[in-house]
Amino acid sequence: MTLFLLRRFATFLLTLAVASVVVFAVLDVLPGNVAQVMLGESATPQAVAALEKKLGLDRPALERYASWVQGLVTLQPGNSHAYDTPITELVAERLVVTVPLALLAMALTVVLALAAGLYAASHHNRAGDLGVMAVSQLGIAIPSFWFGILLVMLFAVKLPWFPSGGFPGWTEDEGGGLWDGLQALVLPAVALAVVQAAILARFVRSAVLEVLREDFVRTARAKGLSRRAVLWGHVLRNAMVPVVTVMGLQFAGLVTGTVVIENVFSLPGLGRLIFQAISNRDIPLVQAMVMLLAATVIVINFVVDVLYALIDPRLKIAHR
Repeated sequence: MTLFLLRRFATFLLTLAVASVVVFAVLDVLPGNVAQVMLGESATPQAVAALEKKLGLDRPALERYASWVQGLVTLQPGNSHAYDTPITELVAERLVVTVPLALLAMALTVVLALAAGLYAASHHNRAGDLGVMAVSQLGIAIPSFWFGILLVMLFAVKLPWFPSGGFPGWTEDEGGGLWDGLQALVLPAVALAVVQAAILARFVRSAVLEVLREDFVRTARAKGLSRRAVLWGHVLRNAMVPVVTVMGLQFAGLVTGTVVIENVFSLPGLGRLIFQAISNRDIPLVQAMVMLLAATVIVINFVVDVLYALIDPRLKIAHR
């Protein structure tokens, strides 16, 4: 198993390096004057030249790439052009919104998907199974941003149980508190989770049904174990092996999917920051944000590979 993890770690580092090259090339090396884009077509040549010197665009591309990577590694990627603030500070301020939102949405996704998927599998080809599949198909077809708007209309306008948007902060000094912060994240988390839960429930159902046909399940039932005990004690762990991959990809999708949802609910998170950076033509900030999102996806995939080694006993046997 150690060899398996070392190979996955090497792949993780290589993928991260390739991603950094792609992000840098797309936003920095490809044809087009970055300084001209940031300042607009009406900018004077003197202003463009001054910004090029400030951003270091007059240096060779390889030197600029090395400097950029060094800034990312040392958590000093430079300053935002639009905000004139260190990018690290801007990102840190937004992480306290985006990370709890993604975690809450993922928790709701897992709970809903496991409950629905297990229920559908245990009632295969019966009314419960058909009902879960119909509801999940509807959930897959609904866009998250549209469902978020419906939630606002119902639970914030008609039934004022939750705020319609904005974020009060996690502390009383910021004008909010823990409960107020959670309330502000409930509706966007549900909007993100429903669609993902509908997808994951189908994977859970298929994986559980496949494991239920295995010989060891029949052996466990023959020993006198109840269907519930077999389902939770034997089937679920083996069924989770393919499901973990989907869960990892979904969590990465939830983080990147906040770009739209945070704008629907006016949440000051990473999604709204990158949207504002693109609107402001803030290339250094866009560059850092895109690399952060790419690194998040790569790290989550690596964590999924590690979980594979812990969950799937076949990997332990194959790499002894």
